[in-house]
Amino acid sequence: MRYFIAATLLAGGLIHLLPVVGVLGPERLASLYGVSIVDPNSLILMRHRAVLFGLIGGLMVLSVFKPALQPLAFGVGLISASSFLCIAWSVGQYNALLSRVVAVDIVALACLVAGAIAHALQRAEQTGASRS
Repeated sequence: MRYFIAATLLAGGLIHLLPVVGVLGPERLASLYGVSIVDPNSLILMRHRAVLFGLIGGLMVLSVFKPALQPLAFGVGLISASSFLCIAWSVGQYNALLSRVVAVDIVALACLVAGAIAHALQRAEQTGASRS
């Protein structure tokens, strides 16, 4: 089960690391999301968003090697993916590239839900074994 948990965190982490290239500027953001960002304020916000994705993805990947961080990594990853999906679905009418992002986030969410459940079951087994 340990390897399954690690694989789900690695998958979620790598998915969250993909948008980090957006920090390089408006051309990268346009290639990721299919939107032209010419307003400097929007560019600042979107590039900062890319940095935050790096932090989230980095935490998930790091937690593969530092299991004590796994509950935090699952929590942050689940909030990130589910909040994006809720916002996208509530607003609707997104372009083809954002549709791809939605699909990838569904995969990330599925991985993280499965991994979090496996992690909780593993902890319950360990707790039960230590009480015996």
